Amino acid sequence: MKSARLRLLARGETPPDESPDGSAGTPTRHDLRLAPLAGAGWAAAWCGTAGSPVGWIAAAVGAAVLLAVSGVRRSAWVLAIGLVIALLAAAGALHDYRLTHGPVAGLAQANAVVEVTLEVRADARLTPASAVRPGYATVPVRIRAVTGRGTTWRVWAPGLVVVSGDGAVAWTRLPVGTRLTSPARLQQPDRGSGLAAMIRINAEPTRVTGPNAPLRLVERVRDGLRTSVQGRSPEPRALVPALVLGDTSGLTAELKADFQSTGLTHLTAVSGANLTLLLAFVLTAARWAGVRGWWLRLMGLGGLFVFVALCRTEPSVLRAAAMGLVALAALGAGGRRAGVRNLALAMLLLLMLDPFLSRSVGFALSVLASGGIIWWARSWAAILHRRMPLIVAETITVPLAAHLVTVPVVAAISGQISASGLLANALAGPFVGPATVLGFAAAGSSLISRELAAVCGWGAAGCAQLIIWVAQVGAALPGSSWPWPTDLPRLVWLGAAALAAALVMGLVLARGWLCLLLAVIMSVGLMAPPWQPGWPPRDWVLLACPVGQGDGLVLRVADGVAIVVDAGPDPEAIDRCLDQLGVRTVPLLILTHFHADHVDGLAGVLERRSIGEIWVSPLPAPAHEVAIVHELAHRRRVRVIAPPVGTRSAVGPAQLEVLGPATYSVGAETESSAENDGSLVVMATVSGVRILLTGDVEPPGQAAILAGRPDLRADVLKVPHHGSARQDPAFFAATGSRVAIMSAGADNDYGHPAPRTVQLARSLGMTVLRTDQQGAVAITVRDGRIGAVSQRQ
Repeated sequence: MKSARLRLLARGETPPDESPDGSAGTPTRHDLRLAPLAGAGWAAAWCGTAGSPVGWIAAAVGAAVLLAVSGVRRSAWVLAIGLVIALLAAAGALHDYRLTHGPVAGLAQANAVVEVTLEVRADARLTPASAVRPGYATVPVRIRAVTGRGTTWRVWAPGLVVVSGDGAVAWTRLPVGTRLTSPARLQQPDRGSGLAAMIRINAEPTRVTGPNAPLRLVERVRDGLRTSVQGRSPEPRALVPALVLGDTSGLTAELKADFQSTGLTHLTAVSGANLTLLLAFVLTAARWAGVRGWWLRLMGLGGLFVFVALCRTEPSVLRAAAMGLVALAALGAGGRRAGVRNLALAMLLLLMLDPFLSRSVGFALSVLASGGIIWWARSWAAILHRRMPLIVAETITVPLAAHLVTVPVVAAISGQISASGLLANALAGPFVGPATVLGFAAAGSSLISRELAAVCGWGAAGCAQLIIWVAQVGAALPGSSWPWPTDLPRLVWLGAAALAAALVMGLVLARGWLCLLLAVIMSVGLMAPPWQPGWPPRDWVLLACPVGQGDGLVLRVADGVAIVVDAGPDPEAIDRCLDQLGVRTVPLLILTHFHADHVDGLAGVLERRSIGEIWVSPLPAPAHEVAIVHELAHRRRVRVIAPPVGTRSAVGPAQLEVLGPATYSVGAETESSAENDGSLVVMATVSGVRILLTGDVEPPGQAAILAGRPDLRADVLKVPHHGSARQDPAFFAATGSRVAIMSAGADNDYGHPAPRTVQLARSLGMTVLRTDQQGAVAITVRDGRIGAVSQRQ
């Protein structure tokens, strides 16, 4: 009998005597009849928004199916499929046509300078200035009117404002609902973005009218939440608004990285889980107060209205509201059977309202997470309910189910999987609910009493601090996150493995000793650095680490000993890469220049490793980065020198010669391009392979090096400045390289590497290796022959 119950639980079915609410009945069996309709609708909407005739072709196919079977008996299911395909493909095509035609699209295609009247739809995002780029802000808006070429059009089109320069900060202070006018330049957006135009503005806004009274009230409540946690530590003070409202503006880059490493990023986005927690608390409190029947339903609708109002009526919030209601229904007694059916209906309705959701990663994650909660969370909670209260069991199983089913999608967009994700979600899960509910309570009570709001905020911040500690400890473990290839076969394999884990999870949770054994195995695994079969290749001599938008290269000297060239922008990324390579001794660290994307990861190289000396650029700029480098080196008592051009050195079997910088200028305000030309340019010879290391040297610096007539012949060229469009073809040609390595971050804002630079390298017969597409890339020597291997083959 016991084994029969376990088989039901493992399949996502709840035996009658295991029901968490104590009710009896037949085992839960999910209604899957609408799932094919939802899948067909998703595919049809994707085709419709493709911006090509494929959308209309899909609509025609759906209509043809309708006509072909309209007279056939017992074909309702086929008719429904045809109808869904026809409607959603046509809806997607019409939405796309509306965005790509009309006055806004025409002006954007011409890069026209216009005057626009805009309405702010969501909070602005501010990207701080870096060493190579000024800060800028992005603001989602609704275009209400546009004046250009002597004509004014009244329109209703979505757009994205991009503001650079001194006016960027002013745009971040605009509350949602503000209407304003401004001169701007319209540009075409990316296909499938759901936008009519990109709006480039270089001035502060001219306000027309502020938000209306309801939006002002919402802004007051949101400010009340921020005020309620004002006296807490900076990290929980920033996390509480993110957990409750999806407001991530206060999160530091370090905290975001910790959450990504531990698979907790979903907590900082507005999702159905937020609404599920809010409504579960509201409805439970109402039941305790004796509320029943339609009054209970009205309270649930009230909670839904409050959630949407506070989190803003953005597409992501509406999506979260729909998915949250589905997940909540699945956890309730009446939703056991209808969960998948409700999910399919929610998908179809959302896609009909906004077909561009079919191209949204957030939509895919929401659907998968809701599906996992519906299928497994309740039955897993039933198992754990034997040993703990139901509310604790559900706070563990809900994020656990959501994490397992979203693993393949997260790996596809990030190139890594969180090995600590299961454990981190299980540990953080019990604190997410209280933090979210207390946060909503703090926001609401701020209208009544600051003292009461402060008490609720104190509780929310305390729970948030516990979540932060889980993320920080998990991210600090060497095996917290593992790189994963993003090619289709291996993503499918990962999905199959996650599905298999979910299928046996019920059996594991039912046996305490097995849970303990699994926890011990996972803990031991997390103590070791990530390992990938066949990686690194046995005969590697040069490896470009996947450090994001920056440089981080490693030249092998001996087992465990290597020269490191640049440290990238992230200490964790370069530290993880060096751990994978087993590097414990760095006799020489070369920092080609002092830009953040080359030196901010320095602490990761210094961590737990013996360092000989550091070579740096002779140009000490920017000053604040120079100071940081010297301070870190001083703490470790590592000598820092700027080798002059012509310096030759040997590090074990490796030979080094400094070829540049041949020219650079020092001024009161040295520009970024001059700092790039101050990069150290080094020819390294390792195991007979000549490698030209170029930092970010630009065409003037490249031409100056050429003028000195050094021997630039190389087997491998590290392409300057991450493959930017500014290159000297003569410099490339002089190297005669067989391989060109371009180190850049995936989907970076700079457009690196530039297509014309990639084409330049290929036109000269070079094989191009890119860290943004292939992850880590390695140069190997086997039997005197040079080869190249990428981590994502």
